[in-house]
Amino acid sequence: MALRPARDGDAADLAAALIAALVAPEAQAPLPRTMVVGAHPDDETAFAGFRLTRLAAAQFVCITDGSPRDGADAARYGLTPAQYAQARARELQEVLGSCGIAAHRIRILGYTDQEAALHLAEIARRLTAAFQQHAIEAVLTHPYEGGHPDHDATAFAVHAAARLLAQQGRRAPAIVEMACYHEGREGLRAGAFLGVGAHDTVIHLSREEQARKRALLDRFATQRHTLPYLPVAVECFRRAQDYDFLQPPHAGQLHYERQPWGMTGERFRALARQALQELGLERAA
Repeated sequence: MALRPARDGDAADLAAALIAALVAPEAQAPLPRTMVVGAHPDDETAFAGFRLTRLAAAQFVCITDGSPRDGADAARYGLTPAQYAQARARELQEVLGSCGIAAHRIRILGYTDQEAALHLAEIARRLTAAFQQHAIEAVLTHPYEGGHPDHDATAFAVHAAARLLAQQGRRAPAIVEMACYHEGREGLRAGAFLGVGAHDTVIHLSREEQARKRALLDRFATQRHTLPYLPVAVECFRRAQDYDFLQPPHAGQLHYERQPWGMTGERFRALARQALQELGLERAA
């Protein structure tokens, strides 16, 4: 069941305006009232890092605290899970601050890493309130591609929040996606969307730009075991698709089904169905 934004013409214009602001040369294009919604405290940098200075007027929401319950990531750095979450929050504040993004524009909802899918309806309601509070016109977020369960949960919650606003007779924000990662034919594929889209906007970073983005990623000291493996040569954006969250994002095994993250595609889709019912969106989806 696909969740479609209201007023498709307006949404298309707002999505185009956000993408134009992201790809504009030094003379920046006007930025719609924008919220960047990422799953983890570094996603916005990993997948849109070179564009962050152009988002200084945006609101930033991070769904999870970046600290898995099992504590393995925290232990790698000699920290407890709570300390690890605090460290990741500090890193996020510092990196975004270095890009001109004020601390009052950053909000971490604090759900446990790898468990956002267990709270889909609640997250959707909180995003609905945040979109309304800030009169958000456009959202930059994750695609639904089976890369990480928290990415898929974030995508679901953003789309559901937009639909809830539409049901209330309010303008739903346009949704723009930043390419993340998913399972490809030869393993993990990062920095590109599933399939080949005629409307994907691909930005090729120069060597200098790549170095600047890598320098931002290097400031996430708690992610030294993951971020160096993500490509920095391209950033890719597109207007969000109309997803059916009750269907797999692609055939075959999802990337997160290959990981010890406690989630399968089948379970995620069952949780999505439950959340749609709870939110009263099943018929409208």
